[in-house]
Amino acid sequence: MQIPAFTSQLLYLALIFTLLVVPRMLQRYRIPAPITCFILGISTGLLASEYSHDATLGLLAALGISSLFLFAGLEVNVHDLKKGFWPLLGHLVIRGVVLLGFTLGGMQVFGLTWQVAGLCGLAVLTPSTGFILESLSGLGLNPQEKFWVTSKAIAGELLALVLLFVILKSDSYSSLAISTSVLLAVAFGLPLVLMFLGRVVIPHAPGSEFSLLVMVGLVAAYLTKQIGVYYLVGAFLTGFVARQLRDRMPTLASDENLHAVRLFASFFVPFYFFYSGMKVPENALHWDALWMGLTITVAVLPLRIGMITLQRKVVHHDTLKSGFHIAVALAPTLIFTLVIAEILRERYGISDTLFGALLVYAALSTILPSYVLSKPIRLDVDQ
Repeated sequence: MQIPAFTSQLLYLALIFTLLVVPRMLQRYRIPAPITCFILGISTGLLASEYSHDATLGLLAALGISSLFLFAGLEVNVHDLKKGFWPLLGHLVIRGVVLLGFTLGGMQVFGLTWQVAGLCGLAVLTPSTGFILESLSGLGLNPQEKFWVTSKAIAGELLALVLLFVILKSDSYSSLAISTSVLLAVAFGLPLVLMFLGRVVIPHAPGSEFSLLVMVGLVAAYLTKQIGVYYLVGAFLTGFVARQLRDRMPTLASDENLHAVRLFASFFVPFYFFYSGMKVPENALHWDALWMGLTITVAVLPLRIGMITLQRKVVHHDTLKSGFHIAVALAPTLIFTLVIAEILRERYGISDTLFGALLVYAALSTILPSYVLSKPIRLDVDQ
């Protein structure tokens, strides 16, 4: 049945109000706003499944995930990564070994293909950098702890994005070669495009840096989506390139522009979680998925936290308390798990039970810091 235009507009306005207000209200109970948006999406999908493929919601969701990874790319400070290069390299080597173990275990024990096992490993091991950076100021960490949480999250996501690209394009050498060529063309083309716009447009349109950065990020995200590696790669790459051009184009990745991108992401990202929740199949909400998700959480989360805590103690000579704080702050995997779970379901046809189990793990890993650390997780821009 065709919904009148006026009624449709009211529904969208009600949805915007709900997603921007209700999750913030529930943060007082230490429930992260994205979790609330996701649950609202699941509830809406069960009651009104005809909206699960709504084009407008799909566009808003794409804007949300793209802008969040654009912001994550802008946060990459190569100087800081170089400052902690050897510890970060050791951290990534350990993560790579653990990921290999997860992949081999998934193949041997559960009979998964190496692609599915590898993606499941990335889904449960990769911290969601954008989410962590947004919530970092509300976790009560000292400056040194914040530095290492930021550095480890960014380094881990860089590794995960590379591995995600390789796994998704590993079906054939020709596909990998073509996609790699396109990705390299995007990577080398982005600086040229941004510098061209900086010379031709920005001098004649002061204040347009934000709009240009967001639009270039969306185009790059669309291009990487077309080659089968999802929006986040192109958006992250755009933010990363813009940050490296800060000396040549200081206004492009200025603190003001970074703040504006953060505001933009904070407005649209709730739609991504809501829309993702709407697409959760009913069979993924059964008890089997809950028990499997709890099993994964009990097996994986203490391992992740324990490894990072021990690494901080042995390598950096941190106190166990400080290492534990850093490890817990790195626990959330919400966004990366959601993205990979959707890829696994759409491309590799994983069972609804496993899909639901990954969602349970993502939710529990994301809620953990708000109950363990001193402050509740918040996504407010000005904290």
